[in-house]
Amino acid sequence: MSTTTLVLLPPHDPATESWPDRLGQAVPELVVRRPRTREEAVGALAEADAAYGTLPPDLLAHAGRLRWLQAPQAGPPPGFYHPALVAHPVRVTNMRDTYTDHVAAHTLALVLALARGLPRYAREQARANWAPDWDPGAVLALSEATALVVGVGAIGAEVGRLLAAFGTRVVGVDARRGGPVPGYAEVLPADALDRLLPQADLVILTVPHTPATEGLMDARRLALAKPGAYFVNIGRGPTVRLDDLAAALSTGHLAGAALDVAETEPLPADHPLWRRPDVLITPHVGGVGPHADERRFAVLLENARRFVSGRELINLVDKSEWY
Repeated sequence: MSTTTLVLLPPHDPATESWPDRLGQAVPELVVRRPRTREEAVGALAEADAAYGTLPPDLLAHAGRLRWLQAPQAGPPPGFYHPALVAHPVRVTNMRDTYTDHVAAHTLALVLALARGLPRYAREQARANWAPDWDPGAVLALSEATALVVGVGAIGAEVGRLLAAFGTRVVGVDARRGGPVPGYAEVLPADALDRLLPQADLVILTVPHTPATEGLMDARRLALAKPGAYFVNIGRGPTVRLDDLAAALSTGHLAGAALDVAETEPLPADHPLWRRPDVLITPHVGGVGPHADERRFAVLLENARRFVSGRELINLVDKSEWY
């Protein structure tokens, strides 16, 4: 029986310690190696048909046989898709749709917090200050609102479905997806973004960081947003120019914002967004929830089975677009 070698690349998450044995038992044709140092990884990659992890240019140069790379995240960090990897014939798969329920729930938590003014009340609580705001305009009535979801992948689709349950009219833009999506009034091509921004009471970004989405929401596009709109980014930090967002909030053009991701992470302590009472920040924890490690293992296992049998892999990535 011929064998296929899969290398789990360092640095390692402790959760993957049992993966070589589990993969080997489930896929007998698979030889799994888990080198602990860069030097060991160089030797292992010389014989590798497949790998799991991050493969920078200096390691990719040693992977002469490599035909498949499994990324450990849905949206790997900047630099993962470096030019040498994009040019290499290796197929790359990612972990998309692994944390959809967790991220969608976190998104709704941010939306509801903004809609009911909770960022300000949380600050008043810290000061033990009873300060009710009875102005009807201080809340966003979701049943009367239009939400624009930028990126209608698995997470965006679920966010739209959940918002529709509140009576929100949900529209979306997406570079790849069209047609009917449950909960959505319409999903249009990405070039409809500028036309839809002035109509939305709530703008939610779920898009990955790609060459096309870097700096997507800058001063020009934020100026197109409806006055008094709320802004949420649950996707990737580099899609939003934070200084431009801070300026749009300072002028009152936007009513509030909630961010789980930032252009620079951690967000610098001196950034003005930290101190704004109309802003809620969580530290890139939208995907936190139970079963994450087992879900990642399930994707790797399914693709390992497909790879050794020559079948099409799931979650294939267009490397030139980074997703």
